[in-house]
Amino acid sequence: MEKGYLTLETGEVFEGVLIGAEKDSLGEVVFNTSMTGYQEIITDPSYAGQIITFCYPIIGNYGINALDDESISPALAGVVIGDLCETPSHYQSINKFSEKLKNAGVAGIAEVDTRRLVKTIRSRGTVKAYLGKEKGIKLPRDQKATMWVEKVSTNKIQYFKNNGPHVVLMDFGYKKSILHALLEENCSVTIVPYTTTFEKIKSLNPDGILLSNGPGDPMQLKAWFPEIKKITQAFPTLGICLGHQLIALSYGAKTTKLAYGHRGGNHPVKELTTGKVKITAQNHSYVVLDESIDQKVFNVTYRNINDQSIEGLQHKLYPIQTVQFHPEAHPGPSDTDYIFKDFVSQIASLGENIYAVK
Repeated sequence: MEKGYLTLETGEVFEGVLIGAEKDSLGEVVFNTSMTGYQEIITDPSYAGQIITFCYPIIGNYGINALDDESISPALAGVVIGDLCETPSHYQSINKFSEKLKNAGVAGIAEVDTRRLVKTIRSRGTVKAYLGKEKGIKLPRDQKATMWVEKVSTNKIQYFKNNGPHVVLMDFGYKKSILHALLEENCSVTIVPYTTTFEKIKSLNPDGILLSNGPGDPMQLKAWFPEIKKITQAFPTLGICLGHQLIALSYGAKTTKLAYGHRGGNHPVKELTTGKVKITAQNHSYVVLDESIDQKVFNVTYRNINDQSIEGLQHKLYPIQTVQFHPEAHPGPSDTDYIFKDFVSQIASLGENIYAVK
């Protein structure tokens, strides 16, 4: 294996050996604390443009299977790991982790001191980095922010027939597991591009709307806030991760970027109505600001135990609920998969056209 380097824009350099695609890469360096689920993580569209550092020391030990991809192709910029296992052991394994990266055109680096790297990110905050053969390269400053949602959202409407309520899934970079969770609840699902207007969605005659997860700064989608607000006022709505942020913003709230985000399958979240703590899967850089929430409009339903950030909202008038975490998990615990059941039950209890647009 060829020697390679991860160079942070703050000057730190981490040495390792190159794996995956033979190319240089630039991206925002983030870290994930999950102990399993590396296949789902690298195929999650929410990582578009980012270089993922895996905290768990051994990656690739159970190989790659044909079932767990969360998207058709990875959108991430690169991967950083400690120990690479090239002899996977699992009955469903069809490929090695390094080959998965190579086939997907994703650059990677192994044999890195990931503990030191994560400590650096926690100290410096999220930073951009170069991954490649050169050492001590200077990163370009003031790069124009990429509209990652545009790159991962579908550009066509897709329909999945079932026998239950009809849910329109607005695709900001949705994970396959969200679609499967809806189908398991017997929903018919129409997946639409994130640019789909209120009038177009109205013509699809949905019973409910789901705004998906996705990458990047939610304020890049500011132009769509009026449409999102009209959609949510017309149909029962569930927002997940980026979808949660977009709904809050469309009702006048604000968001801010965390120092190094929440990414992993072990984030404790408190359900405020019951006092119960759920362990959740998360992947986000931005959170909704507490002081920006209009308490006459929304109730806060969930809070992060570690930093008290908002993890869920419920509208006081309209059937709108949002969660910052990923109830479909994959990877992660299934503590909050009841959210999909509650959403479908809410649609059924409201009845057809009870919130029809006047």
